[in-house]
Amino acid sequence: MSSKHIVIAGGSGFIGNALVGEFLARDFKVVVLTRIPRERIDGVIEAKWDGRHVGEWARFLNGAEAIINLAGKNINCPHTPENLHELTGSRVNSVHAIAAAFEVVKIPPRVWVQASAIGFYGNTGSQLCDESVPNGSDTLAEICREWEIAFNSANTPTMRKILLRIGFVLGRDGGALPVLSKITRCFLGGSVGNGRQYISWIHIADLTRMFAMAVENENLRGTFNAVGQYAVMNLEFMRELRHALHRPWSPPAPVWAVKLGSRLMSSEPSLALAGCRSIPKRFLEAGFNFQFSNLPDALENLCG
Repeated sequence: MSSKHIVIAGGSGFIGNALVGEFLARDFKVVVLTRIPRERIDGVIEAKWDGRHVGEWARFLNGAEAIINLAGKNINCPHTPENLHELTGSRVNSVHAIAAAFEVVKIPPRVWVQASAIGFYGNTGSQLCDESVPNGSDTLAEICREWEIAFNSANTPTMRKILLRIGFVLGRDGGALPVLSKITRCFLGGSVGNGRQYISWIHIADLTRMFAMAVENENLRGTFNAVGQYAVMNLEFMRELRHALHRPWSPPAPVWAVKLGSRLMSSEPSLALAGCRSIPKRFLEAGFNFQFSNLPDALENLCG
């Protein structure tokens, strides 16, 4: 492999595909670890892994510039006991598998960038959460806690490690925005519940640049909130989305309707009814410049 190559575990999803494009544009060779590899014409190598065990894929870590781990079951599912067990296991096991793989390569990656989520803080109401705020107490906060413990306890004394707590990612090709846009275009884009829960959003273009900064800036280590500068309440978010899609006022969706809709869509109502008001304090201190710092510009770019 090239001396400048990067490995992305779980790199075939929404964020992973965006990161592939970002690092190709920065002249990296890219290897994607995925359960179902396919042939590609863009020069990207896809290697098979199961997210649990060290396998042939480990050889791609040798001499890599970085390993980025995004692996984990999609959180947008009913939070049954079975699914919660899989949500936790898929995250923790992937971290353990990567850590174990370092023991079988001669030259481990220079940096490990690990995904987490602002769900770490729990449902925080209007509290402003920077990276110093402690772990919350709800179910998703506990999943994030176990996820981060696995990463932070990995024995990698010579490796720079960065953990990104990712917020509500806005993009055309995945995440929640396409679903919310479809609902809004059907004149159902009202606020959810009381509408006062915070959404810590970030444009996918800014998120991929944060990952690139994490890889390329030798001074960065530790935990960073990967969110935009200005979290907004749900009622404001939906108002701006209606404006971007040229739709009029819509009635709010009461809690019972959100729960019913979530059941019909095989989702989890707490994802819409809870919120977190987080800020990217450490990225701002490191000099990160946002391309999309306000919500109207971000939505106009993605929906206009």
